Amino acid sequence: MANNQYALLGQRRFLPFFLTQALGAFNDNVYRQAIIGMLFWLGVSSGDMALYANLAPALFILPYFLFSAIAGQIAEKVEKATLIRITTAMEIAIMSLAAFGFATTNMALLLVALFLTGVQSTLFGPVKYSMLPAVLQPRELTGGNGLVEMGTSLSILLGMIAGGSVFAVAGEHGRWVAGAALVALAVTGHLVSRAIPPAGAGEPGLKINWNPIPESLAVLRLAKNQRAVRNAVLGVSWFWFFGTIITSQLPAYADVNLGGSATLYIFALALFSIGTGTGSLLCEKLSARTVEIGLVPLGSAGMSAFLLDLYFARPGPALASGLDVAGFLAAEGSARIVIDLLGIGVFTGFFVVPLFALIQSRTPKAEMARVFAGLNIQNSGFIVAASLVGLATQRLLGWDVPQLLLALAIANALVAAWIFTIVPEFAMRFASWLLVRTLYRLRARGIDHVPEEGPALVVCNHISYMDALLLAASIPRPVRFVMYYRIFNVPGLRWIFRTARAIPIAGEREDPALMQRAFEEIDAALANGEVVGIFPEGRLTADGSIAPFRPGVERILERRPVPVVPMALRGMWASMWSRRDGRLGRSRLPRRLRARVEVVAGAPLDGSRVTAAELEAVVRGLRGDAE
Repeated sequence: MANNQYALLGQRRFLPFFLTQALGAFNDNVYRQAIIGMLFWLGVSSGDMALYANLAPALFILPYFLFSAIAGQIAEKVEKATLIRITTAMEIAIMSLAAFGFATTNMALLLVALFLTGVQSTLFGPVKYSMLPAVLQPRELTGGNGLVEMGTSLSILLGMIAGGSVFAVAGEHGRWVAGAALVALAVTGHLVSRAIPPAGAGEPGLKINWNPIPESLAVLRLAKNQRAVRNAVLGVSWFWFFGTIITSQLPAYADVNLGGSATLYIFALALFSIGTGTGSLLCEKLSARTVEIGLVPLGSAGMSAFLLDLYFARPGPALASGLDVAGFLAAEGSARIVIDLLGIGVFTGFFVVPLFALIQSRTPKAEMARVFAGLNIQNSGFIVAASLVGLATQRLLGWDVPQLLLALAIANALVAAWIFTIVPEFAMRFASWLLVRTLYRLRARGIDHVPEEGPALVVCNHISYMDALLLAASIPRPVRFVMYYRIFNVPGLRWIFRTARAIPIAGEREDPALMQRAFEEIDAALANGEVVGIFPEGRLTADGSIAPFRPGVERILERRPVPVVPMALRGMWASMWSRRDGRLGRSRLPRRLRARVEVVAGAPLDGSRVTAAELEAVVRGLRGDAE
């Protein structure tokens, strides 16, 4: 496993795939912008230019509606690396057709090639995101997705700049330069894709339904099987709605409200793209290499806050016009606008990367490509809706760009509140993430021992009232913690535990009925393939040492012998919420601000053979002399 996301760039399992998708995104945008450059070079009328501006996006996105369901099935059935090579070979043929269109300045041929580019992108989409969980470990998903989003954002930006410059630089030779560049990039992408190692197929025996209408409905239903995944899919589609409105309004915003030339539009787009790439890369660091959906509320709040500030930074037209980048940066108030555009991008990265990682981590691998196919269909609908909303608010309601951005900031806050209300896990994870990252510097080791799928029982020593939150912040999968009912009812934490579906338990003498219900719920969770976490000591340590493990763990395993993952908390005895220095009658600050604590996991043990005493010995070994 890579030590960090950047180490993935030196590994064959990731680098060729990363370069292939980045080259594809770059080439697509070179192509689309080169068409616009050719139209300007030919001096077409404004009416013809407007026709292309409306027709081109529709032609590119139409295949997503028509063929995503079929593409998802193909991506499920065919070996992933093979399918990627097929799509890059298609790109060579399509770009050769486009090159002929440029050479002959045949607009109809260029539009046909644009439609075929959409078909090729539709086929590549499901395998693009289903590839990552096939080659990455769970703790690498956030970093891998961050790199892919960063690469995509920058490739789109650089592609737009390069494509838009072809005819401006090469003049009458631009049509030959554009065609040659497109074919060369496609060939390069295909050659790079041949270095992608085999990654298997999700469901090799799948029978493909070639009727797109019922299958489209089927993949959309498939994406809604799990509530958290369903709403993560909705969140990703909202990201596309949000991003489409912003990027589509930037040309007019740069012209009217920033007083700039075409280069200033590219600069504004660059700020947003660089911000998104930066935010995507920061996700791994902020999440401590787990799938941390607690970043999603943070990202949403930042998106609205910076967008709201952008409105107040320049609510009306600029006082100057024709500014280049240097002239804009020298103008009063420009720094605030630069920070806002970067901030919107950064928090957009915080918002979308954990959502992709969540979908990948909680979707069965045999359904992954079809779920992403359903996501692509929904994304297409949201993109079209964003275009219609932008058109309607400006043409029918007479809104200017700042007013539309203000409405988007408010809508983003409302949509986020709605999603977090119906799926409180997002808000719960944010609260626990904020609490853990504020109080501690958490390091996790050996977490890959937790199985990616299927039931597992996690056992750990019990030091403080924060133990469950620390383990939840370290383990990529949702964990159903069994905890003493008095801890479960600690004020301020009860809502987090309830939302996390923790299982309260009492001693047999205290409440035998509650104890029996707890064991029944534990067994039901394991039967459902979930991860259950327990503290077999049965109570918080009073002196920092590990107490004997109680036989309740054996009772659980006797009924359902699932794999057992031993874990140990290190460094927590001197922290807040432990019983050091007396009973917990008041909250105490850690002895050091953001104290270093560790979660260490060992290899899974056979649940049909292991005893409580053996588990205790393993956990003692994992903890060592840390306390």
